[in-house]
Amino acid sequence: MAPHASSDVANGAVNGSARQEPSPLFTVNSPNVVYTPDEIKSHYAYHTTEVTRSADNQLVATPKSSNYNFKVDRKVGKVGMMLVGWGGNNGSTVTAGILANRRGLSWETREGKQAANYYGSVVMSSTVKLGTDAKTSEEINIPFHDMLPMVHPNDLAIGGWDISSLNLAESMDRAQVLEPTLKNLVRKEMVEMKPLPSIYYPDFIASNQEDRADNVVEGTKASWAHVEKVQKDIRHSEFKAQNGLDKVVVMWTANTERYADIIPGVNDTADNLINSIKTGHEEVAPSTVFAIASILENAPFINGSPQNTLVPGAREFAEQRKAFIGGDDFKSGQTKMKSALVDFLINAGIKLTSIASYNHLGNNDGKNLSSQKQFRSKEISKSNVVDDMVAANSILYEKDEHPDHTVVIKYMPAVGDNKRALDEYYAEIFMGGHQTISLFNICEDSLLASPLIIDLVVLAEMMTRVSWKEDAEGAEYKGFHSVLSVLSYMLKAPMTPPGTPVVNALGKQRSALINIFRACVGLQPESDMTLEHKLL
Repeated sequence: MAPHASSDVANGAVNGSARQEPSPLFTVNSPNVVYTPDEIKSHYAYHTTEVTRSADNQLVATPKSSNYNFKVDRKVGKVGMMLVGWGGNNGSTVTAGILANRRGLSWETREGKQAANYYGSVVMSSTVKLGTDAKTSEEINIPFHDMLPMVHPNDLAIGGWDISSLNLAESMDRAQVLEPTLKNLVRKEMVEMKPLPSIYYPDFIASNQEDRADNVVEGTKASWAHVEKVQKDIRHSEFKAQNGLDKVVVMWTANTERYADIIPGVNDTADNLINSIKTGHEEVAPSTVFAIASILENAPFINGSPQNTLVPGAREFAEQRKAFIGGDDFKSGQTKMKSALVDFLINAGIKLTSIASYNHLGNNDGKNLSSQKQFRSKEISKSNVVDDMVAANSILYEKDEHPDHTVVIKYMPAVGDNKRALDEYYAEIFMGGHQTISLFNICEDSLLASPLIIDLVVLAEMMTRVSWKEDAEGAEYKGFHSVLSVLSYMLKAPMTPPGTPVVNALGKQRSALINIFRACVGLQPESDMTLEHKLL
């Protein structure tokens, strides 16, 4: 891949550069779409089906149509990505990967020469159907990244925090993820990158992490000084101003914390949470402090770990300030397979009755998860991924009936970052028969998670430039809800706005993302009916 930007390093951050906006790959020929140098405006008819029950309990389906206007800011600007846990496996791997892609590097491996790529990124390495060729009737598929004007990962400025003082080159060595030949090519740049001091509350992560904590801000419980310190790191010379950024996206990719108790008067409302931080309440997690600081800076915040960072008070605070948040927990290997396979089985009319998931891994995430409180956070995020698919099929499952679902994680240092995931799916089939599916999945954790980090940053930034309004007199453009459910494809336990159903089925999540982007340019969802061929 050809390099898109040169790289230099200052104040522990990787500087990207904003490129001149390229011409769009396609335009939409419709009276409902208007292009200006600064914006894309579209008029869109949204079709749904409303279902009611008649007096005799019969279902009545009524087609509905609502008209909306979308507006997309075409100017991307210069974007920064700040990672909490920058020196961890994920942070060091994604940084090295972006540097390698930016410089168009290739390196020798046991299997031959390897070139930098963004495989595993939905945004950078997947395509979507635009339509059908007018002459040949062939499907025309385009890169996802060309659906709308999006920041290129090569152009991201990168910085962040870590409780460890190691520079990024040392962190990369400690992670033991990348090939030595690649590490040597990016080492000179990464040795100059050092994470900013992070906040560290020992009660929230496993005690076995204490020996890494040599780069911490003073104080072991929440304080408003910690919020202001993080705000300054985002806003001032350390990152945003120093790098001339228009926007910053903040992501938690640090250790899994224990679940925070939801306590009335402490973290149940925005006012209570802010007061709890100011008074140093011990049930406020470090990740929640980062979230509040990001919200105050209007920097989208995404929780890539399974704990309940975005407690009710944090969500309410984001809604009040119209700031974007998203979570929880990167959906990279085993859970992504599970959400795809369960969706397939239940849609095929097969009754899944048992799921047993076993994991063993040897990276620092596994070490941290060997503590029961932290494991419980992960167990919750991995266990709820089938609920909506089960609830959708009342033929197979009675109300409140669920498959048995067990998740086990063990720390095995020898396997390093190459997590072993073993799953058994047990199902009832025709006339009392049974089907058992066993999967053995070697998930190279950080190499699967790093592209998700890129996707989440690119898509979160994209959503800051999309606004919409009802097609009614006096209606004003507004942004999407603060809780970015559009990011669900990349997250194990996706958050949704109040009153919105949680969707875990992988196909539905991807379709939602694509169809929202199609709406932004005035295109209806692709139906895949191909009636133009069937009715000849």
